[in-house]
Amino acid sequence: MRVAWLVSGGSVLTATALFFLVATQQLPLSDWPRAWSEARTINEIILVYGMLPRAAVAILAGAALGLSGALLQQLLRNPIADPSTLGISAGAQLAIVIATLFYPDVVDGSRTSVALFGAGVAAAIVFALGWRASFEPVTMIVSGLLVGVTSAAVSAALTLAQGEYLMSLVTWNGGSLSQQDWAVTNALSVELFVASALTALLIRPLLLLGLGDSSARSLGVNLKGVRFGVATIATMLAGVVAANVGLISFVGLAAAAFVRGCGVRRGWAIISLSPLAGGIFLWLCDGLVQAVAGVTGETFPTGSITALVGGPILLWLLPKVRTLSVSAQSNRPAVRVPLSKGIMVFFALLPIIVAFAYFLANTGQGWVFLSLSDAADLAPLRWPRLIAAAGAGGLLALTGAILQRLTGNPMASPEVIGVSGGAGLGFAAALSLVPTAGPYTLVIGAATGGFCAMVAVLAFALRQNMPAGKLLLTGIAVSSLSSSVLAVLMAAGDQRAWQILAWIGGTASAATPATAIFLALLAVSVLGLAMTMIRWLTLFPLGIPTAKSLGVPVGVSRALILALCGLATGAASVLVGPLSFVGLIAPHIAIRAGFISARDHLVASFLLGSIIMAFADFGSRTLTFPYELPLGLFAAMVGAPYLVWLVGRR
Repeated sequence: MRVAWLVSGGSVLTATALFFLVATQQLPLSDWPRAWSEARTINEIILVYGMLPRAAVAILAGAALGLSGALLQQLLRNPIADPSTLGISAGAQLAIVIATLFYPDVVDGSRTSVALFGAGVAAAIVFALGWRASFEPVTMIVSGLLVGVTSAAVSAALTLAQGEYLMSLVTWNGGSLSQQDWAVTNALSVELFVASALTALLIRPLLLLGLGDSSARSLGVNLKGVRFGVATIATMLAGVVAANVGLISFVGLAAAAFVRGCGVRRGWAIISLSPLAGGIFLWLCDGLVQAVAGVTGETFPTGSITALVGGPILLWLLPKVRTLSVSAQSNRPAVRVPLSKGIMVFFALLPIIVAFAYFLANTGQGWVFLSLSDAADLAPLRWPRLIAAAGAGGLLALTGAILQRLTGNPMASPEVIGVSGGAGLGFAAALSLVPTAGPYTLVIGAATGGFCAMVAVLAFALRQNMPAGKLLLTGIAVSSLSSSVLAVLMAAGDQRAWQILAWIGGTASAATPATAIFLALLAVSVLGLAMTMIRWLTLFPLGIPTAKSLGVPVGVSRALILALCGLATGAASVLVGPLSFVGLIAPHIAIRAGFISARDHLVASFLLGSIIMAFADFGSRTLTFPYELPLGLFAAMVGAPYLVWLVGRR
């Protein structure tokens, strides 16, 4: 406890020292009084209207997010509840992006209202999903993170499709605290004061909720009213911060965790001290950003730095999350379908896929069927991307089916348990270490990153004896951490940033005949290797003890399976990007269709993934013509809602 308080005092001193270090470089301290009374020179104006309000905004925004996180954690009795983990901040982000692109006049006058609307819709969806499971912590966090993923995918797709707004939206999405006057400071001050006053009115019934619903009801607490009021305050705080400074993640999570780390246990004290901790935390992060910018000249959004801290904190807190035993509805049908029928359906769909890819086009004025000569002229441009997309979809779907059988978790997929996020780190590492990296170097880097992330997630989950639900949270935490690293690299603004940005969206337009053939051959080879592991994948869902008793070499088999999944995900992610959820959708559809055995499940998932991604490539290329939507994000806009629906059913 003493160490925690020393860290707290050290954080305050460090944040203060960093501020004065950067500010005095702009203007000597002796000139501050004159600048405050009458700023005339450029340096005086920057100090009074830029640096001072920026520090105030950092403290106020951090305090608002700290209070929001503490309220949500007390309300849900969940130590990892936060506006970012519950998808509230991402909902506000999506609303502002949509309004900026399509209704700019609305944003100019009602930016806060737009953000509050988006945050409110996201919160309503998450709480509606959690209500069916009595707000069980894992269900709430998985629902929130998936709502956040959906919102982020749509936001990124819209941002990339509108090139004229690209850099401004990328900077805002990263959480920039730059200021030009005191307007944001004044607005945040008023809103934080109002939220604090409302919190004081609800603090007693909120604390009584911690005794349990029955006890709180017997003491006269209006359960629905208190929950609605507290959730509204927390959502309002997150929406207001998002409207004024952009997307800043995990501040509420870090603030409340730090307060508890200092030995504070009473609910009212945690709620009271979390705003202070949040303000210091964000001010410290912003001071580090400005100090680094002063030394290196590189400017990073402050939100990307706070997100770097959030991933490890989330991993640290996962073992403390209580889990309820919730019976899952089986996806397995009563009747098994022969694999031959699935293969026949696949070949029956091939002519339709080819017809859509080659002959159907959107001219911007409407849909037309191309003539045979026009289709032949465009064939050299379209067949590489079609084959590459189908190969990537098959690889991701096959990986999802393998991971579901390996972990015994029907919601596992390369996107959900952090494999795609790790592939992104490997991709970025290859770009940084090998400036002239070609496609094969990038594939190796992404495959290595995906393999390492998968091993780390599974090792952490096994060491903590985590149930299936927490495995998802672990993977999503790793994905959040990798996304933060990529955001920091993108903020540099060099050529590497543009390559990472293109990878995040995923596009098949860069596919060449060589890369398309490579992906297709790799997909078939990985499928063939997976067929040699059928016995292992049949026995693993029965449990590790059973598999060992039947002669499965668990250590060797796991290593080989993980290496195969890392290679497949890394190769596919270079084309598709980190988000698509094909690895989740295809295996589920295959099981529901009746392909139950390990062999049938893997082959059917592979074929379905190829079909889904081929159609996704057609949609991303034509639906928003002349703009092309990113391939992976287009698929994610369908896949993420499917996963949210699946969580709601469970």
